[in-house]
Parts: sequence; C-alpha cells; structure tokens
Amino acid sequence: MSPEPLPPVAPDVLAEAVEQLSARLRKKLDVAIEGCAEHVVRAADGSLDVRFGEDALVTLRPGSSGAVTEAGQAVCTCLLAPRCLHRAAVLGAAPIADAETDTGTETEATPETTAGLPEPTGPVDGPAPATTEAASTPSADTATPLTPAQVRAATALWEAAAEALSAGVTAGGAVVQAELLRAAHTARLAGLPRAEAAALRVVRGLRAARERGRAQRLGDLAGAFRDLLAGATLLASGTAGPGAAGVTRRAYAQGGSLRAYGLCREPVLSATGYGGVSTHLVGPDGSRYTVSDVRPGGLARARGAGSASVALGGAVLDHAGLARGGLRIVGATVSTDGRLGAGRGVNATPLRGVDWSEEPASALFARPVGEAVAAALDDGAREADAPEAALLGCDVEVVGAAGEYLVVRVAGDGPLLRLRPAHPHPELPHAANLRRIAEHPGLVLRVLGRPDLDRAATLRPLAVGPVPGEPYTLRLPEEWLGRADLGYDRLQGSHFPRGATGPGPIAPAAVPDPLADAPLWRVRRLLETGVAGGRRAVAEAGRGTDAAALLAPLRRAGLGGAAQLAAALTAEADRRPRDAFGRLTDASADGYARAWLASAVHLAAAERSLVAASWS
Repeated sequence: MSPEPLPPVAPDVLAEAVEQLSARLRKKLDVAIEGCAEHVVRAADGSLDVRFGEDALVTLRPGSSGAVTEAGQAVCTCLLAPRCLHRAAVLGAAPIADAETDTGTETEATPETTAGLPEPTGPVDGPAPATTEAASTPSADTATPLTPAQVRAATALWEAAAEALSAGVTAGGAVVQAELLRAAHTARLAGLPRAEAAALRVVRGLRAARERGRAQRLGDLAGAFRDLLAGATLLASGTAGPGAAGVTRRAYAQGGSLRAYGLCREPVLSATGYGGVSTHLVGPDGSRYTVSDVRPGGLARARGAGSASVALGGAVLDHAGLARGGLRIVGATVSTDGRLGAGRGVNATPLRGVDWSEEPASALFARPVGEAVAAALDDGAREADAPEAALLGCDVEVVGAAGEYLVVRVAGDGPLLRLRPAHPHPELPHAANLRRIAEHPGLVLRVLGRPDLDRAATLRPLAVGPVPGEPYTLRLPEEWLGRADLGYDRLQGSHFPRGATGPGPIAPAAVPDPLADAPLWRVRRLLETGVAGGRRAVAEAGRGTDAAALLAPLRRAGLGGAAQLAAALTAEADRRPRDAFGRLTDASADGYARAWLASAVHLAAAERSLVAASWS
C-alpha cells in the first residue's frame, strides 16, 4: 500500500514551527525530515497521521483549500508539542503551498474572473499556478510607491536570501529554508507578492536539489537566486518603480466585443499537482489571447483537458474545437497579458476557424525569426514571473535527428534550429511526434512554437502544419484544419507524404552554439558552484591554478568585464577577516551576495546577446 501524499503547508506555518525549535533540535531537523513522507497514513476522519515510535503521533488536518494554513491544523501527541521535532519534521517534509492556495479563500465568479487558472509553462518543476485572479487590486501601472514597511520587508528578504546563497545547497537545509519562508511571508504581508513568489521558487529549488530531483537543474536554481536577489535589492533600495512590487491578483479590463481565432493548444503540467490546457488565439488586429483551464489533477487532468468544454460565456466548444475554430465574444474582459475572462456578463458564440495561411494567423509566419527573437529578448530582461516568450512561427525543412533534438533549417536559407519537446513528460506526445518527423528528412513544415531564450537557436514547437504549395509536406485530415497540436494529436504514417519523395538524405549539420563555444561557461560554472557548495566552494575555485584557468580564457576572448566580476566574486568569497582571537569580524553575507549577483546579471546579459546572434 503506497503512502498518502502530504498536503501543502503554508510558508508561515512551517517557518513558525522551525523557529520554535531549540538549537539542539534544529541540528537534528534535516535527518528527521528524511523518510517522513513514506509513513503517512490517512485516518478514518480524513486526517493524515505520521507516527514516530510509540509515543509521538503527528496529525495533519488540512483546511478547505487542501493545505495546512494554520498552526492548529498540525498537532503532535508528544510532551514537547507544539515545539517538538516531530511536528516540524512532518511540516518540513510537506510541499510548500502556493501563495494563493494557502489563503483558503475563493473569488466569487464575476465578469472579471478568469476563464481558468493561469498556466505554469515550462518544465515540470516550475511554479504552481495561482488561483483565479480578479480586478479588485490595482495593476502595476497604477500601484502606489513603496512604503517603509515594504522596504523593511525587502531588506529582510535580501538578508535571508544572501545567507541562503552563502550556505548553498549542501548547507541549505530546513533551517535556512525556514528563514527564507519567514522573510517571504513578511514580504507578502507587506504587499510584495513578486518578491514572495521569487523566494518560494528558491526554496522549492533548494529542496529539489537536496533531494537530487531529476527535473531540477542547478542552472534553474541559480536563475531563481538571481531573480530573488535582483528583485530584493531593488525593492530594498527604496528607488524601485511602482510595478516592482507586483500584484496579487491580475487586473481585467472591459474589452467590449471582439473576435478571436484559434492557433493551437498546449498541455499544462506543474510539479505541484496542477494540470490542464491553454489555448492560444489571435485577434483580427494581431492581438494574442489565451483561454486556460488549469486545476489540480496532474497528468490525467492535463491530458483530458484538451477535449474539455471551454468555460467562456456559454460557448458550445471544447478546447480542441476552439484551437481550430474561433469565438465572437460580447462583453469580453481581458487582462494585460491577454487572458480572456469569464463571467455572467460574457457571451460567446463560435466562429469558423482560419487556416494558418489566412489572416490574421499568417502574420505570425511572415516576421523574420531573428527579428521576432530579438523582440522577445528585449522583453527578456523581464522578471521571472512575467509571461513566457511570445509564440513564433516559421517554415522549416527537416534535416534530421541529432541527439535529443530535431535539427531543421528555416526556409529561405535561414539559420539551423533545434526543435526540442515543449514539455518533457514522457506521457505527453511531444517527443514521440518529433521523433516521427525526424524520420522524414527534407520534409517541409510550418511550425508554431515558443523560442527557448536560455538556449541558442532552440524552438519548442507547440503545433505543426503543412506548407501550402510544397509537394513534400504533411498530409493532415481536413478536420484538423491544417495543423496538429503536438501535445495532444499524434502523427501517424498516413499524415506524411507517400508518393512524393524528398530531396534525399540530408547530412546532419551541427547547429552553431555560441553559448557553448564562448568561455562564459566558466563563469556559469563558478556561479553554479556557489549555489551548490556555497561561499566556501567559490573561495576554493579562486585559489592557485584554478583562478588562472578561470580568468585567462575570459580575458583572451575579450570578455574582460566577465573576468573582472569573476575575480571580484572569488576575492569576496575568500574575504573572512578575523580578530586576534580568530573570531570573524564581519560574518555578513551581504558583500558576497552582491558580488555573486553582479556576475550573474552580467552573465545573463551576455548570454542573451549570444542567443540573439544564433537566430540570425
């Protein structure tokens, strides 16, 4: 019998439980957390029990939201409760509740509420979606300047993040994570939801790295630390703009009457148990919209939602029909990032869909790919919680498989691109469809996807279709309206040309990768070494021959700025002044965190410029 999963725990509940422990018990907390999730048993009344020997039983009674949001919902029978190690260990083993989930409240359906929960795109370990977002909170453009309480909360968050970075993954156990959660909760109470979300991403990343999760990349955790530190230092300075605090709930404005035509749909799956679908649409003027349906349910929900009914103004359509059809919406509500709202005042009627070769969809494929990616990278100095890169369309010719990706060339002697699965989960058909396409070198495709702004010349396709007028292209069923959603539709042998022949085998070509060729990888490795091993590991990397191996290649390549910042980082990491008795005179991690952040921000800017060059 498999154990029951532990419910999510609100950050402040876990932080308070760890804070109540004595110094002796805190040293034992990480060991006590190991194995807690394997001994969870559901009681007859629906509560969850974890037994520690004969004398201690921890019981969790989640609230209506499914999360433990109050200290009284977690009790232990031992004599030290609630200041006991057992209770803190169970809470520490549970997943962290999302910012909106742990309120336990729901928003009443209004014309401004969303058509579904906002989707978390990207890898399975990305942040979980927030709940329905209403227009009761002002948008970032109309938010008031930062208050003294917000500045103090940001300063506390910076200090906690700096200490966590100095500790690294190896020493970033439950106590360090609890300090971050405490600071994140304070930021939330002060009205800094963006900073809180960044802190929760770091805590989840630390947990996954310490558990050696397969979906966790050290580079992702380094990026989360960079976003958290950059946001916290800007807020703590008191000079941040009004939008830096973020908004708890997305604002929706009246959009009047509009028409929107389906482009494609993509499955949405998060590591925290949410699943669903997001359908992309385009308006006659080229405006982009999305209709999302994301709820708890994981993989099964993501797979089934592709054919679920669209909860928008009574429209008699499912997401499969909407992706190939259209809607005429009266009384529409639209968020600043294009999400369509649903409510009592919204009415929608189906429209005939448009082919990708017809306006307004054809405009997506007319823009040069280099120009489109450059625009996305300009927006790429955006915060981590900003929307994903805009969709990009192009015609390509299949070159062949190369490792885990598919190599294609953009039509018209364009650049070579890598096509990687939009979602890595093996139960979704993304990878299988790309493997089948790779069996047909010379095949000409029309691809709609999202550029991967962290990798050189990489596109994550969401849908493919035939190119009009090309003899060696896809042969899709008429009811598919000239497109196949790679996350839901499965390409079969009958969908590929039989009688026509391609140009013959194409020799696989190496896709230029300026990111791999440039010695910037040495800086990236140094930063990730700091994330993994903490300040001490960075100091070791800057001593003796290791320092020369790090800095000399950067200077030879003309990357003097990167070399200077890396040298400053290793010097600061090794700076531990002591008095005559050997005691540290400056134990603060502030200087080290600032040096690490400066190098990380410079690296991100340099990599963005190389990614843009790879698309030209």
